[in-house]
Amino acid sequence: MNKAQLQQLLLERLQADLASAERAALSAHEAATHEENIAENKYDTLGLEAAYLAAGQARRVEEIRQALSAWQRLTPRPYEAGQGIGLGTLVWLADAHDRVQCLLLGPDSAGLKLQWQDQEVLVISPRAPLGQRLLGSDVGDEVEIRVAGGLQHFEVLRAL
Repeated sequence: MNKAQLQQLLLERLQADLASAERAALSAHEAATHEENIAENKYDTLGLEAAYLAAGQARRVEEIRQALSAWQRLTPRPYEAGQGIGLGTLVWLADAHDRVQCLLLGPDSAGLKLQWQDQEVLVISPRAPLGQRLLGSDVGDEVEIRVAGGLQHFEVLRAL
């Protein structure tokens, strides 16, 4: 398996998301500044709502740009036992019910799902509880996280 291909797929997805977010931000900005949205009285909030939407869209564009930049700078190293899981490591975990999932530990874009080589890959970051626990772990290790007051256990089956 070639992680460079997976990283390229992720970069393409982020670039597409950025283009979409930029179009949405432009549209929201145009709506916020359109003359029809000028308040006619103190109860007319359409322009204000459009301005809030435009600000939120602009923040989303910046978040995607930062994620794209972080992934472009990342040079994933191959997993080596003893050095542990780090940024750019592809990890297969099994939960307590033997359900296997594939995760890509990255600097950003947590929650993004990719289809790669007939495998769903979920991107997580070290800011997530599971991402924190995985950092430095090795194949064969068990990690646990507290979710909704209970503990979830995972075994690291494989890393790349």
